[in-house]
Amino acid sequence: MAADGVSVTNGDADKQSIPLVIGASSAGTLFEWYDFFIYGTLAASGIIGRTFFPAGSETLQTLLAWAGFAVGFGFRPLGAIIFGYLGDRLGRKYTFLITITLMGIATAGVGMVPSAETIGLAAPLLIILLRICQGLALGGEYGGAAVYVAEHAPDGRSGFYTSFIQASVSGGFVLSLFVVLGVKSGMTAQAWESWGWRIPFILSIILLAVSVWMRLQLRESPVFEKMRARGEMARNPFIESFTYPGNKRRLFVALFGVAAGLTVIWYTAMFSVLSFLQGPLKVESTTAQIVVAAAALVGSVWFILFGHLSDKWGRRRIIGIGYALTLVLMMPIFWLIGSQANPGLAQTAERAPIVVSGTGCHYDPFSSKQATPCGRVLDQLTAKGLPYTIAPGEGLRVTIGGAAVADPQGEALEQAIVAAGYNLTPQTPPMRNLLVVFLGVVALSFLSGMTYGPVAALLSEMFPPAVRYSSLSIPYHIGTGYFGGFLPFIASYIVAKTGDPYAGLWYTLAVVAIALAAILWGAGRSWEKDQAVPQPD
Repeated sequence: MAADGVSVTNGDADKQSIPLVIGASSAGTLFEWYDFFIYGTLAASGIIGRTFFPAGSETLQTLLAWAGFAVGFGFRPLGAIIFGYLGDRLGRKYTFLITITLMGIATAGVGMVPSAETIGLAAPLLIILLRICQGLALGGEYGGAAVYVAEHAPDGRSGFYTSFIQASVSGGFVLSLFVVLGVKSGMTAQAWESWGWRIPFILSIILLAVSVWMRLQLRESPVFEKMRARGEMARNPFIESFTYPGNKRRLFVALFGVAAGLTVIWYTAMFSVLSFLQGPLKVESTTAQIVVAAAALVGSVWFILFGHLSDKWGRRRIIGIGYALTLVLMMPIFWLIGSQANPGLAQTAERAPIVVSGTGCHYDPFSSKQATPCGRVLDQLTAKGLPYTIAPGEGLRVTIGGAAVADPQGEALEQAIVAAGYNLTPQTPPMRNLLVVFLGVVALSFLSGMTYGPVAALLSEMFPPAVRYSSLSIPYHIGTGYFGGFLPFIASYIVAKTGDPYAGLWYTLAVVAIALAAILWGAGRSWEKDQAVPQPD
């Protein structure tokens, strides 16, 4: 029971309406996340960087493309504030109709922007503007769908019903990969690189039409209707989200203990592993996308399973255990994937490690041209995704497997790398190895399902109905927008800076450790007792 006497769920809801409620809400969420993830899927393959963010350095080009990805996430909290306010004042249904329309139009627009080669600086500026629109839309979408389903769910079943919303987020990622693979298979590689990659963006218009039609069939949330009939709606949901008794602490736990932790696990399990396979491990891009898509599809079952189990065992308990398992298992899972995805490259790196030394031997990923000869060597190695170790030394010196490279500049270094046995052409691992990689990604999805599956129900139950849309959306989108949205960028920067393809995982593990501490602290406090405090007039 919520603070003002209106339950988070609707125990007497029309049972026949539940499939429509879940189907329309989940499908809309799936399509909206498809729109958002298409950019990330193509950024991981390098097309976005080459088309809209050309730079003198391939590494800088990749970082700029991921920065464009992060911008959309950066504006999600603002979208949460705007659409959370509308959702608490005007209703859940019409608010997330607006968000999905904005998302569909912005996504199609990305597919229509000319390249930087054609219109210069206007190209990246237009992409950033459209990413901002996507971020605003997504900031209002998740809260609306989660609250809408939670407020229709029968008592004691909120975790199970809202878990389909969580699974649809993963479904949007899978759909983006399948559409990319389907379009690629129907044309030549040259056509795909030239213009074919735009088709998945433009297809969002069709998905938009389907989503709007489905959501128009829905009625308003019964909990919202009861609040409106009783005159119990918040006057200013944004302000009251911070002034409602006990809400500041709940917002803190929702941000650091829930949203930040689950989102870095999810993005590491999906985007980081895809970039890891296509980048440092040199797995052929189509093969990598098929494996990750198939594993994510199978892994979506975990979201529903743990949403269901959270109705029985408790939401915070399952999420906390998921965090603890992530801290123990994530790095070993990536090591396993790395050893199997390209065993030849892994064996060569172990047999013939690259060691670089010299004056001013540091690497600036944001510079299009490195200032020192040693920095230029590091840039060359980073662009190829090769691991290296920096050792102290005066003059520039590069050794590969203990043998010094006579002239470690340009083509001489390239030839030495090839002579040492490094095969940098994209590889398709043997089927047995692919199966291990597939199971590794499924295991990552297991960790994500434990921490993400129960979340919509947990956050809906944490906050009173009058400010639920706003109170849920704001911490969720700050956490997912900044901790998760900037993850590919931060992880890529750490990898580029250190030369260690696994180093970016330390960012994920640090955030998860903070989240575990926050949720343990929150578990010692009674949210239910806070919610029993009468709402101020």
